[in-house]
Amino acid sequence: MGAKNKLSNWKSKLHEIIYEADTKEGKWFDIILILTILVSILLVMLESVESFDAKYHNFLNISEWVITILFSIEYIARIITIKKPSKYIFSFYGVIDFLATVPKYLSFIFVGTHALIALRALRLLRVFRILKLTRYLGASMNLMKALKESRIKIFVFLFSVIVLTIILGTIMYLIEGPENGFTNIPHSMYWAIVTLTTVGYGDLAPHTPFGQFIASIVMILGYGIIAVPTGIVTSEMTKQDRNINTNTQSCSNCSHDKHIDNAEFCYKCGKKLHNE
Repeated sequence: MGAKNKLSNWKSKLHEIIYEADTKEGKWFDIILILTILVSILLVMLESVESFDAKYHNFLNISEWVITILFSIEYIARIITIKKPSKYIFSFYGVIDFLATVPKYLSFIFVGTHALIALRALRLLRVFRILKLTRYLGASMNLMKALKESRIKIFVFLFSVIVLTIILGTIMYLIEGPENGFTNIPHSMYWAIVTLTTVGYGDLAPHTPFGQFIASIVMILGYGIIAVPTGIVTSEMTKQDRNINTNTQSCSNCSHDKHIDNAEFCYKCGKKLHNE
């Protein structure tokens, strides 16, 4: 019975370090993990440089194996420290962790899978989970809630933009025609999107005076359209409560986080958050 309690306490402590950032150990774990992720991304970029890879291939390969093994250990630790491993394995970050770790093993077992190493760049997405540090948690939750609350407005706005690009593409197709590069409506819509977003590749441009007049209007309209989604989200953010008293406590039973400060039990499943 004593051994079982020791194992339970050990898993609880490890869970607190890996999944939370409120403790000193948890913060150090996240900092080390961030540095490891950044180093791994740097290795991926350097490996894509042929001259550098040819000169330091062995060093890059060994370094990547070391990092892959470390991430594998962390992946296994995340699984064994929660009571329902499937909650983590099939979660968004669980899938990201798996996809970012497995390519190196596949390249070792199967020939021709070297291209899968690009998936290692997915490790950078893990930074968003790690940055649940207390000082950033309130701001990130405020932003996420604002995006969620404004999703319908943004959808309506994007739908309106799509309708506008169809209309503009059709008009420019009729005005310019195939002789000026506007060979069809979809191609003209491409021009409308590029112009409306003020990207301006220049690979397709109107030649007629009326077409250039329409293009000028679209360019000016583009500046206003870019500001709309920013205003929508900003408006929602001002409505949010900025005093969010939450922390990074994560339930070892259901993996839910964002509990209020001093909470003793998980608000979703009711399990005690910290085993004394």
